[in-house]
Amino acid sequence: MSDDSNATVERVLLAAPRGFCAGVEMAIKALAWMVRAFDGPVYCYHEIVHNQQVVQRFEEQGVVFVDDVAEVPPGRPLMLSAHGSAPEVVQAARDNGGFVVDAVCPLVTKVHHEVKVRANKGYQIVYIGHEGHEEAVGTMAVAPEAIHRVESVEEVDALPDFDTPVALLAQTTLSHRDWADVASATAERFPDVWTPGRSDLCFATTNRQSALMEIAPRCDAMVVIGSANSSNTVALERLARGAGCATVLRINTADELPRRADGSVDLHGVVGVTAGASAPEELVEQVIAALAPRDGVEEVHLTDEDEYFPPPRNLRDMLVAIDALGALGLGADPTVRVASDDRNRAASEVLADLT
Repeated sequence: MSDDSNATVERVLLAAPRGFCAGVEMAIKALAWMVRAFDGPVYCYHEIVHNQQVVQRFEEQGVVFVDDVAEVPPGRPLMLSAHGSAPEVVQAARDNGGFVVDAVCPLVTKVHHEVKVRANKGYQIVYIGHEGHEEAVGTMAVAPEAIHRVESVEEVDALPDFDTPVALLAQTTLSHRDWADVASATAERFPDVWTPGRSDLCFATTNRQSALMEIAPRCDAMVVIGSANSSNTVALERLARGAGCATVLRINTADELPRRADGSVDLHGVVGVTAGASAPEELVEQVIAALAPRDGVEEVHLTDEDEYFPPPRNLRDMLVAIDALGALGLGADPTVRVASDDRNRAASEVLADLT
């Protein structure tokens, strides 16, 4: 950590991995394909991901975000967000008569499945999740009579004494610190609690937290890029504060960095930079440019992420048909093979193409 007293950013330590996870990549690309495939407007139930800039980019392309499926005109194409939707919402979307794509992250689907299976087997489910978060709301709606949301040790202590088996599940975007104490308290309260063989916590969320902790001890300040309603971004911010960073900033864009009278960034020494799982890499690049580190950027690489989630099946089938039409010269651009190149195209590139 620097002890330089002058007001200059010496070096940026850039956490890797950072930014878009596989689920966000899938959801953004899926909505982009829908924008290209349908005459507007395309509708989306809730924000596709929790990032202001991503949502605004889609709004500029005519996407209408709604909080109630009843707001969608009958027959219009509709996407359900990556955070997962309640079963009744999914059914209402299908009943509306339009082309529906459920862009729920497969890791959230796993938790929904676990809730359904455990509830059907007579378990009461202790679910660690943030009140009002869209993922938590959707998950709890899978088996509302059998699930009990908690997010503190005190709330675990206040649970009734169940006379049935107990299962422990969690919101995927929690930090380990959010989860660990509450999980331990649940295991102490219910010693025979069932837990899944593989943690519900998202691997990408965990990777980003571990990468942040790798650089935090070396930093005079930490910049976390992402929106305030992004659970995993807020978890990164809390983790940085808990690691003892003197200055921690959560920002949406480089415009929110503190400035001096001359317009330069009001930070000094070694600055760590990371981004939540919904934040585009272009925001990271803009922040680094604004920081203008005197001694450059050191990317601190913790692990590789090569997971790929393909588009939902019905959208994939439609994209294959669009490819075929393009090949037949029926109006589609034959050079843009949206179905065949999905794996090889980054969501940030797809977003840029929309403009």
